[in-house]
Amino acid sequence: MPASNSNSTDPLERERAHLSSSRAALRAMREDAEALDIRDVAASWVTAEILHHQIELRIKALADMSHTPLFFGRLDYLHHPAGNRFYIGRRHVHDGGGDPMVIDWRAPVSQPFYRASRRDPQDVALRRRFGYTGGELTAYEDEHLTDPAEADTNSALLQAEIERPRVGPMRDIVATIQPEQDEIVRAGIGGTVCVQGAPGTGKTAVGLHRVAYLLFAHRERLARTGTLVIGPNASFLQYIEQVLPALGEIGIKQATVDDLVAHVPVKGTDTATAARIKGDARMAQVLRRAVRSGIRMPSEPVVVVRGSRRWRVPAYELEELVREMMERDIRYGAAREALPQRIAHAVLVRMEQSGEAPDDRVQDAVARNAAVKAAVKEVWPPVDPAKTVLRMLSDPEFLAACAEGILTPEEQKEILWPKPARGPASARWTAADSVLVDEATDLVQRTHSLGHVVLDEAQDLSPMQYRAVGRRCSTGSATVLGDIAQGTTPWATATWEEALTHLGKPGAQVEELTRGFRVPRSVIAYASRLLPAIAPGLNEATSVRDSPGDFSVERVTELDAAVIAACHAALRNEGSVGLIAADARIPALTDALAQAGLSHLAPGDETSAEARLTLVPATLAKGLEYDYVVLDEPAAVVDGEPDERTGLRRLYVALTRAVSGLAVVHSAPLPEELAPEQPAPSSRSASADGEPGSAV
Repeated sequence: MPASNSNSTDPLERERAHLSSSRAALRAMREDAEALDIRDVAASWVTAEILHHQIELRIKALADMSHTPLFFGRLDYLHHPAGNRFYIGRRHVHDGGGDPMVIDWRAPVSQPFYRASRRDPQDVALRRRFGYTGGELTAYEDEHLTDPAEADTNSALLQAEIERPRVGPMRDIVATIQPEQDEIVRAGIGGTVCVQGAPGTGKTAVGLHRVAYLLFAHRERLARTGTLVIGPNASFLQYIEQVLPALGEIGIKQATVDDLVAHVPVKGTDTATAARIKGDARMAQVLRRAVRSGIRMPSEPVVVVRGSRRWRVPAYELEELVREMMERDIRYGAAREALPQRIAHAVLVRMEQSGEAPDDRVQDAVARNAAVKAAVKEVWPPVDPAKTVLRMLSDPEFLAACAEGILTPEEQKEILWPKPARGPASARWTAADSVLVDEATDLVQRTHSLGHVVLDEAQDLSPMQYRAVGRRCSTGSATVLGDIAQGTTPWATATWEEALTHLGKPGAQVEELTRGFRVPRSVIAYASRLLPAIAPGLNEATSVRDSPGDFSVERVTELDAAVIAACHAALRNEGSVGLIAADARIPALTDALAQAGLSHLAPGDETSAEARLTLVPATLAKGLEYDYVVLDEPAAVVDGEPDERTGLRRLYVALTRAVSGLAVVHSAPLPEELAPEQPAPSSRSASADGEPGSAV
């Protein structure tokens, strides 16, 4: 590692000089990329376009984000063949001679920054962490890992970084990755990893850093096969979209499960019962029968006329070919494409037996013969996936034939459309229906598989949705992230083992993160009172933060006024504020905020210093984080769901969105799991500037 240009004896000044030199080197790297001339290099316009695109991506990746520290740590090794001092940052930076000035956090030499300890120093003599204020290097902190005289202490800079107010989109955790998180991040690409993560354990960030690591370690492979990040909704994807670019990875595709299966326009909604049945894995077998329902055994021979000769393939031989295709269990469309060739082969056998010497061109010509094509259409007709699903959901007799022995008559009645649609364009498709169409589409033609898929908030997926995601990584690997306790759909995952089986990754490694770094200790302890009712098999999360956080629970008589007062109190602190409420309460709170002169954002909108308050429907809160949360009427959050367990899980999600403080404001009694002893309602009228009432 080249030394900085500073001759100062002040260590902080020397580090600032190295930062300045590194930023200058990064600018030079970007300028070199911008100056590349490929006009005489590319052999064709196609090659030129590819090279031009790659150069554009390189230029974007070399952008210097002034608000983001270029490096956040330093390692001084005792013995290392590549040098003794390495600065660890979000991307690689080298000087004009090619010597590294900043090492990418994903490089092997950087790994001890996250895993070295006094018990296992990994040849590291000194680990230095840097503190920044607005992009300016302002502090450093040293750990002498091989000095027995130095006592174990918690890192103040690490704690400050974890607790730093968060205004704007989700940010990376590259400077604060913990050893148990790093093990998951650097797990090999060969297998699927499932992370059960309690609130605040950083599972989403771990998943995003894992895909960034895999792109670093297996760039050529993943460049060919592709990567995809799947989130629960568009708001969530907007919240996380800046993490990978901050790590130097751009162009990574993001989607929701609904985006993946958007074969038909979703216009309707299902009842909870119908959605649960449509999402059941048994529907895969029902659909398989529906897709293959048109197959017919041939009753007539195929006669192919070539010149003056007629070649006849009898019906019984055609039936053997059809049954062979059915038994091979290949996809419907692939079998339909193969069948003409099999019939043509039977004709060629007869030609050879008569003394002719046909070649592959003759077989292809026979396969295209009108008689062969007509026979294939008769016994193995083309299938339109959307029309097949439409018929299944519209025609009781057809559904009964496909679902016999799989779905009960009551279940069949539940999923039938009350009014048959005229066609796919006019049908009131639901989200669950679109997943069925995706399954049917894959039964006809194989879905393209990617190299790696990150699936976040996976606990809410139905078995059929897992199958849809699994098709996108059938030949690749996946990182599955979620929390059983936060499952808020009637079909939510019961166990990860079951979910991974539906995903097509049985036996995948399951890791559990229980050490919370984001949610304050008092908040996670309060929310964990719900665990025995919503996820009795899970371990309770713990918080490693020194600060307990601001926490209050207040029962009031004037709910809207008290909520507004709590928002004012939260806004007096630094950082983002989320007002979370049951979906049914959003219109009333929108009016109350307007009357109080408080502007607010919608979930997914980027917060800023001027706009820090977000009004969040409880159904969209999952995966989001705010420095301070005001939770409106917990009982309404519970009552907004179809059953109590789902409602309590939704409440658990809402309670665990806070990073620094939580104020619970309610007028109705709290769920008994949270309030074994109910306080009397506050008799005072909350003012806009009032402090929260007595805490419970």
